[in-house]
Amino acid sequence: MKQLLTLMALVILCNSSNAQSDSVQVKKQTDTIRVGNMVIVKNGSESTSEKKRNVNFDFDFERKKRSKPANISTNWGIIDIGFANYRDLTNYASTGSYLYNRPGAAPLGKSDFTLRTGKSVNVNIWFFMQRLNLIKHHVNLKYGLGLDLNNYRYKSAISYLEANPFTPNLTPAPVIIRDSISFSKNKLAADYVTVPLMLNFCTTPGDNNRGVSLSVGVSAGYLYSQRNKQKSNERGKRTNKGDYDLEPFKFSYIAELGLGPVHLYGSYAPNNMYKRGLDMRPYTVGLRFSNW
Repeated sequence: MKQLLTLMALVILCNSSNAQSDSVQVKKQTDTIRVGNMVIVKNGSESTSEKKRNVNFDFDFERKKRSKPANISTNWGIIDIGFANYRDLTNYASTGSYLYNRPGAAPLGKSDFTLRTGKSVNVNIWFFMQRLNLIKHHVNLKYGLGLDLNNYRYKSAISYLEANPFTPNLTPAPVIIRDSISFSKNKLAADYVTVPLMLNFCTTPGDNNRGVSLSVGVSAGYLYSQRNKQKSNERGKRTNKGDYDLEPFKFSYIAELGLGPVHLYGSYAPNNMYKRGLDMRPYTVGLRFSNW
């Protein structure tokens, strides 16, 4: 009997413990409810809601500030590639002895100095150019130093000579003649050391790839090389170097237009490139490969 009572007491005790455990589990289950990403915790008569932490990505798009340009900036190694030509204002009725009519040949005229436009080129090599700020970087002074290389490619068979071979008894003087053979290549090369000076107007200082820029001014050049280069079946390749009565100094009006990263240039010399006989006013136009 005593053992039975002890066994019954143990059973009652176990049932009481399980009931209490179930009550706690139910309480825990009813006190905390999860709905999707939301967890609801019930505490007596009050309830609080806690959402999972949301990670906010704040995108701060701050426009890159333009760097303030220096008051003096230098651009090295600028290259120009374009076309060379001239205005022919020569009065061929009064050219004097500079144009020689070879015996049996027709007089030289304007058509003899017509150029092959696509093969008459101008190449400028600027060692450097500097830009000096004058007014808030919108107005600048540009200057530099470089080489102005011009090749005038002729259609006709004219030749530049330092002396006339048909008049050996006369004092040697430069002359142009119509030659007796035809040339596959015939050009006059005139090269100058040049110093440009320009006023520059810029709409977007500090940003060389946007906006519009305009430069206008003058240049002064000194002739350091002149030569007549020819190629023919009869004589092969030949270069006649000498003094052909070209003016040693060249004064030109110059301009440059920048449209974003694209730069165009042009020049015009209002004075004759020859000392006598001919009257030619050279001009150029082309592309400039420059940082500004």
